Amino acid sequence: MNFLHKWLQRRVSPAGFERLSAAVLPWLAPLAWALLAVGAVWGLAFAPMDYQQKNSFRIIYIHVPAAMLSMSIYVLLALASLLFFVWRSRIAAFFARAAAPYGALMTAVALATGAIWGKPTWGTFWTWDARLTSELILLFLYLAYMLLQASIEERDQADRLSAILAIVGVINIPVIHYSVLWWNSLHQGATLFRAGGPSIDGTMLWPLIVMLLAFYALFAVYILRGVGNLILEARIRRQLEGS
Repeated sequence: MNFLHKWLQRRVSPAGFERLSAAVLPWLAPLAWALLAVGAVWGLAFAPMDYQQKNSFRIIYIHVPAAMLSMSIYVLLALASLLFFVWRSRIAAFFARAAAPYGALMTAVALATGAIWGKPTWGTFWTWDARLTSELILLFLYLAYMLLQASIEERDQADRLSAILAIVGVINIPVIHYSVLWWNSLHQGATLFRAGGPSIDGTMLWPLIVMLLAFYALFAVYILRGVGNLILEARIRRQLEGS
């Protein structure tokens, strides 16, 4: 544990993060937007129409990446919170703080696009299905994290209390993932990550993969810029306090 702590201190520092950001952002941002453009046009305009859902299935090219990011970001937020809580890593605290709004946005997009898809498919925009309800709880967890951060003026205390909330809340992630197996659910089961391989045809799968890469790349761009801004903000605050 001590070795890992020293390794993190050497490599995960504000200066190291800023060097990484300066090296990665110039090519990652254009790549992310190019992937998004290709995936959106491919999926929304050229992928074949589903024989049952017709064109309404195309919302998966936004819904699925948003839903996956909503869970992935929360897991990363919880891991960063754990790193901060155990080793007081400032970069980990900055990462968690920057990731929360983006995670909340992706959760809201997943819920909204799911509701739009649910109306023609289920006949209703909302039902208290296990998957939908647990995803809504995830949105509340993100909002609670951000509200807790905003309500405490002392930064270190805000990060500590928010970290506890994030770590405890991670139990909701397996509930979301396995809800379609544990309870009778209207929501379909796994399509991409399943034992027998993806159940979606390749002509629909490849644009979805491109959209997934685009969404994750855009998150990486956002987090690099967000953490960089928080580093700069902390540096300015220290200078003002020292003057």
